Amino acid sequence: MSYFLHAKKFFLKNHVTNGGYLEIQDDGNFGFYYPEANKPTNVVIKEYADKLVAPGYVDTHIHGLLNEDVMKSNWNGINKISEGLLQAGVTSWLPTTITAASSTLTHICQMIAEHKGEETGAKIQGIHFEGPFFTPEHGGAENPKYMTDPSIVEFDKWRAASKNMLIKISLAPERKGAKEFTRQAIKEGVVVSLGHSSANYEETMSCVDAGATMFTHTFNGMNTLSQHTPNIIGAAFSSNLTIAELICDGHHVEPAAIKALISAKGYEHIALVTDCMQAGLMPDGDYMLGELPVYVKDGMARLIGKNNLAGSVLLMKDAVKNLVDWNIATPEQAIMMASYIPAKSINKLKYCGVIEPDHPADFIILNSDLTLVETYVNGISRYKNE
Repeated sequence: MSYFLHAKKFFLKNHVTNGGYLEIQDDGNFGFYYPEANKPTNVVIKEYADKLVAPGYVDTHIHGLLNEDVMKSNWNGINKISEGLLQAGVTSWLPTTITAASSTLTHICQMIAEHKGEETGAKIQGIHFEGPFFTPEHGGAENPKYMTDPSIVEFDKWRAASKNMLIKISLAPERKGAKEFTRQAIKEGVVVSLGHSSANYEETMSCVDAGATMFTHTFNGMNTLSQHTPNIIGAAFSSNLTIAELICDGHHVEPAAIKALISAKGYEHIALVTDCMQAGLMPDGDYMLGELPVYVKDGMARLIGKNNLAGSVLLMKDAVKNLVDWNIATPEQAIMMASYIPAKSINKLKYCGVIEPDHPADFIILNSDLTLVETYVNGISRYKNE
C-alpha cells in the first residue's frame, strides 16, 4: 500500500527542503515530493515530524561485518553482512575482495552471481576487486605473494564467473600494462580505481587519461605527498573529474587532511567508504582479514606483527556524522558523499543513492544530529534503532 512521509527535512536529489510530504508508492519506488502547503488528502501518512529523511547510504568498498568476510563467508554469511549493513544506514553495497589466489576470486564471483537478488538486507549492486594488481610496497594488509601485473584475460575470466557483476577494480598504475588494462576495462563498462601504489604523478595520470575515474581510500596505501614528488596523491588532488574514496574514521586520515582534499576537489568528487572488515559491529579482539591475522582495539584494526592498519571497523552512519562533527561538511554535503556520489561513481544512480520519482524507495530516517533512527528498503521499514 502506498503512503506518504511527513518529516522535518528531506534531502532530495538537487536540494534540501524543510517539511513536506514524500510519496512512497506501492511498487516500492519513490513518487512525488509535495511542499508543506500541499498536504495530500485521503492518504496514509507516516509522521516523522522532528526527523530528517535521506537516501540510503551506498558503501562501494567494504569487506565484512558481524564476523563475516567476503573472502571466507558462504552465501549465508554474505547475506548476514547485507542485513547488518541496515544498522549502518547502508541500503546498497559492493562486496569487496582483497588480493588472493585466482581460483579463490573466481569462486567468490560465482557464489555472489549465483545468489544475486536473494540478499534480504542492503542490496548488492555489484562486486569490487581490491587487487590483485597492486605493488607489494603498499600492499597494506593484502598478501603480496598473489600480486601481479594486470591481465585483461584473467580479469575477463573473473567477470564471466561473476556474470558481469564485477563492476569495479582497484589497481596500482605503475604495474606493467596498467594503462592498457584500464582502457580495455573501461570499454567493458568497469570502473577503475587507483591505489595500493608507489606510482609517480605521470604513471598515475596515464591511467586517468586512459579512463580511470577513482582513487582507492585516498592517502592510504600511497607514498607521502611532497611539493617535489606529487605522486598518486597529487594526481588525486589535481585531476578535475575523478572521485576520491575517503575513510573518515579519524584513524586512517587526519581530519585536516580530509578537509584539504575535500576543499581541493569539492565534495561532489568525494565518495565516503568504510573499508570495514569482519570486526565491524563486533567487540575488540583477534580477527582475520583474508589470510592475515588482525587485532582490533580502540576503533582500529591492525595487522598482528606489522601493526599496519588493516581495513576498519567504521560504519557509514558514523563517517557521515564525523564529517559534520569535525566541521568539515554540512549535513547535505556529508549525506551526498555517502549516497549520491558513491552511487554515481559506480554508474548505479538508477538503482540507489537518490530520492527521485520511480527510483527504489531505499531511505533512512535521521535525528537532527545525524544519528540513525530507521532504515527502509523498497519502502519497507527494515531496521529501527531502539
